[in-house]
Amino acid sequence: MKAHLTELLQVAANSLNADADLVAIQLERPKNAQHGDFSTNLAMILAKPLRQNPRAIAEALIQALPASEYIAKVEIAGAGFINFTLSPAAKQAVVRDIQREGAQFGHNQVGQGRKIQVEFVSANPTGPLHVGHGRGAAVGDCLARLLAANGWAVTREFYYNDAGAQIDNLTVSVQSHCKGITPEHAAWPEAGYRGHYIADVAAAYMAKETVTADDQVVTGIGDADNAEAIRQFAVAYLRHEQDLDLKAFQINFDVFSLESALYSDGKVESTVANLIKSGHTYEQDDALWLRTTDFGDDKDRVMRKREGGYTYFVPDVAYHLDKWQRGFERVINEQGADHHSTITRVRAGLQALNVGIPQGWPEYVLHQMVTVMRGGEEVKISKRAGSYVTLRDLIEEVGCDATRYFLAARRADSQLVFDIDLARAQSNDNPVYYIQYAHARICSVLNEWGGDIASLSQAKLTALDTEHEATLMQRLGEFPELLTNAAQELAPHMVATYLKDLAGDLHSYYNAHKFLVDDADLTTARMALISATRQVLRNGLALLGVGAPEKM
Repeated sequence: MKAHLTELLQVAANSLNADADLVAIQLERPKNAQHGDFSTNLAMILAKPLRQNPRAIAEALIQALPASEYIAKVEIAGAGFINFTLSPAAKQAVVRDIQREGAQFGHNQVGQGRKIQVEFVSANPTGPLHVGHGRGAAVGDCLARLLAANGWAVTREFYYNDAGAQIDNLTVSVQSHCKGITPEHAAWPEAGYRGHYIADVAAAYMAKETVTADDQVVTGIGDADNAEAIRQFAVAYLRHEQDLDLKAFQINFDVFSLESALYSDGKVESTVANLIKSGHTYEQDDALWLRTTDFGDDKDRVMRKREGGYTYFVPDVAYHLDKWQRGFERVINEQGADHHSTITRVRAGLQALNVGIPQGWPEYVLHQMVTVMRGGEEVKISKRAGSYVTLRDLIEEVGCDATRYFLAARRADSQLVFDIDLARAQSNDNPVYYIQYAHARICSVLNEWGGDIASLSQAKLTALDTEHEATLMQRLGEFPELLTNAAQELAPHMVATYLKDLAGDLHSYYNAHKFLVDDADLTTARMALISATRQVLRNGLALLGVGAPEKM
């Protein structure tokens, strides 16, 4: 409907000798419903180029508007705002759109099939996924679904940091267990991992078990003195465990990338050589530096340390250069807020390569910490992990649907309190239950009606004339724009909020009106409306990776 009104306004503006194609026509929903369904400030935008009073321009625009069956009333407000009140036919039209488009309703082709990569989770394979990883998984996967619904060709990628000090700590921790040394012993490594899962890894290695992670199959050899064999087995074992966590969370990836491969394939050395060649590096204090201040950083950064070895952001630059070379027009990294400091230096390294990578590439969505509560108290540890709450703990406590919704339902950059008691509650206070119950409620009514859903395309929608029906149809009509905006802002929480509001409209409608009435035309019209509502609830829940149960 906004597109329709925009076209009408462009025609009207051009009749005033204003080049409307060069004007960004804005249409907003008035905060006060009495001011109509849409409002535009076009008259005020045109006041300067036309050198006229905004109200006079508004009057001229209204006079020049082409006729439309979808407009019931047009009024001027304030200094020159134009308010549109839509006709019942305009609001009813969305039901036909939903019937026609089904599962594709709300989707668009903004991305035009262009390549975009979303990297998320990317946890070090040193233990089970924790709740923070779970938030990254929920937000990242919802982002990928949302971008795909906007026409982008999405690749989901998981980057394993399988090299460095944390992997060394994992290795010595497992090796200690293999030799009978446990965290209670004085000989336990100071930086060693203490979760029960370390004992599980050691036992599997000593038992010569075989584990599969991605395309890699590793068998333990049972030699407690072979640190390299222990490292390979432990990484594969925990990668497999994380894969099980992700499977339980209904997360799938298209590509898994390993940090170690960047070294073995020569990509880190090649990237460093190209940075040196670009002229943005220098030697100082026996270290190699990148002049990141040339690209907005507050100070230059060390690339190669005095004692040898590269700092952690160097393989990150090499990794993102590889992403660019793979042809991704956009790359979005969903990571924890602790990665904030890496953004400037990674982007600086990519700019220093001078290979045509745009400024501000890649994009970042950073999520804040999650606090888990039960019984009014914070839950801090897991029996399995020892020092933190695992993602699997949450899924086992409240189920996959509630876990996904709660972790994605707030802005990623805001602190999140995950209330286990609320997530388990079968009440209207629990937003997941509230939304899913709306869907199940509709299914129950449609089953009781027992008619042919396909026949609803012939329903006489003019019978839908109550305030509750108008409110519900208006909400349904907002869904396509909601998906566009949520994708533009990289904000899947907007879908969660919308679904809660839509469920509220449905419950209010259900409580105020009978759906199965003696008037056959009214019954079929209402069946058409709630069937359309069910479809939009399904579409929205699918974008969050949450189920739409037919019975509850």
